Amino acid sequence: MEVNFGAGYQPNQGNTPASSVFEKVLPNALTAKSNELFALARKSSLWTLSFGLACCAIEMMSAHMSHHDLDRFGIVTWPSPRQADVMIVAGTVVKKMADPIKLLYEQMPDPKWVIAMGSCATNGGPYYKSYSVVMGVDHLIPVDVYVPGCPPRPEALMHGIMQLQEKITKDAQQRVTAS
Repeated sequence: MEVNFGAGYQPNQGNTPASSVFEKVLPNALTAKSNELFALARKSSLWTLSFGLACCAIEMMSAHMSHHDLDRFGIVTWPSPRQADVMIVAGTVVKKMADPIKLLYEQMPDPKWVIAMGSCATNGGPYYKSYSVVMGVDHLIPVDVYVPGCPPRPEALMHGIMQLQEKITKDAQQRVTAS
């Protein structure tokens, strides 16, 4: 039995794309500013130091599971601050945890970013009048992205990470124009 695939069919070509004009004019050439190239690499391979303190940590863990899959954004959880780029503070920050949070932040190499996840990490949440609760992690360390909610859904954390990726790109572009 012989199958006729029609005119123009050539066997063994596979799924090869058509050649582009760019490849003909500038083969294997790439022009980019180093800051923007480094920012592209940084935003595409963020290693997070997950600091789960309360119920927001469950949603943060859910964002890393197969249904939401943060790996597709290049996000890798890392237990050590020495190799982490991003600290995700998820949950109620009590005064007893203030020094460990500052220490872990100081141990992270530059450049580093912080995401405050949930209303407790952002502003104290429903416990804002408590004697033992810090009124937001930004009183201890600088925060780059705030993810609202009590607790925020995994999609909200994913949106916060995408905002951080945009911030990394914009910061690199600003450094290029400033110099």
